[in-house]
Amino acid sequence: MTGFGRDVLVTGAAGFIGSHLVDSLLARRVNVIGLDNLSSGKEEFLKEALLNDRFQFHRLDLTEDDLSDILKGVDAVFHLAANPDVRSGALDTRSHFDQNILATYRLLEACREAKTPRFIFASTSTVYGEVDIMPTPEDYGPLLPISMYGASKLACEALVSAYSHQYGMRSVMFRFANVVGPRSTHNVLHDFVHKLRQDPKRLEILGAEPGTSKSYIHVSDTVNGILVGAEKASDMVEVFNIGSRDWTFVKDIADIVVGKMGLQGTEFRWTGGVNGGGWVGDVRKMLLSTKKLEKLGWAPDLTSSEAVELATMDILSE
Repeated sequence: MTGFGRDVLVTGAAGFIGSHLVDSLLARRVNVIGLDNLSSGKEEFLKEALLNDRFQFHRLDLTEDDLSDILKGVDAVFHLAANPDVRSGALDTRSHFDQNILATYRLLEACREAKTPRFIFASTSTVYGEVDIMPTPEDYGPLLPISMYGASKLACEALVSAYSHQYGMRSVMFRFANVVGPRSTHNVLHDFVHKLRQDPKRLEILGAEPGTSKSYIHVSDTVNGILVGAEKASDMVEVFNIGSRDWTFVKDIADIVVGKMGLQGTEFRWTGGVNGGGWVGDVRKMLLSTKKLEKLGWAPDLTSSEAVELATMDILSE
């Protein structure tokens, strides 16, 4: 049996990271219940899992459906369901409130009633906002997010912490860098590939050259980090960063995509962006300290550039 139990529930199970987590849990011979409303996830991402007798899938909406029966006998909940579109929050604030904060609240309430002992939450590096310490450690503060997405995830972290301390539910929260890899459905890599397929001679890039500088981590490294942290966390509430040890500029990503597509002479056209970044709410620089999780035995296998290269090849092979 793992350190988080034998019977677990994964929300957002048909999503990008969630589906990879499901596959890894099943490989460890854990019994998995997967929940997803399929608003952004795809059932095809679970095609291997659906053939496994230790996996059950339920199409449910955390914001409105009854969750009480499905949590009976569950040792741990891995909560990855959320609105994954960071940029949309500037125009549609309600979606992040409902799909992130409300959904997490209703799930925590159901876990409280079911006396679920463990809660693992997928958070984000955007809770830090613009920082003056890099690599940024987990105890950095104050946390002042600059996007609705980051704000909603920080609110969820506060709820998870409060429920853990008040009701004795041990919790682990992971703040991810930019995750890339197979089954991703939207990010800067998809944007660049789409634009270059339409016009291989010119690439419009949001921001000012060389663009934002951020850590990118492959989904395989991310899932390994989740499992190590979930298994070895010792405090009532633990927070871990998951990211690569380096960062890459948007221009470097554009160069990688152009190179992997075999293009030459592509002109980069920079649009200027907002306050030196990209869209409104886009953090300009992000590099996380991962020393805390590394002390437990985890380390990323790929650098930011290597993760981007591998993810780009996955997109081009689709």
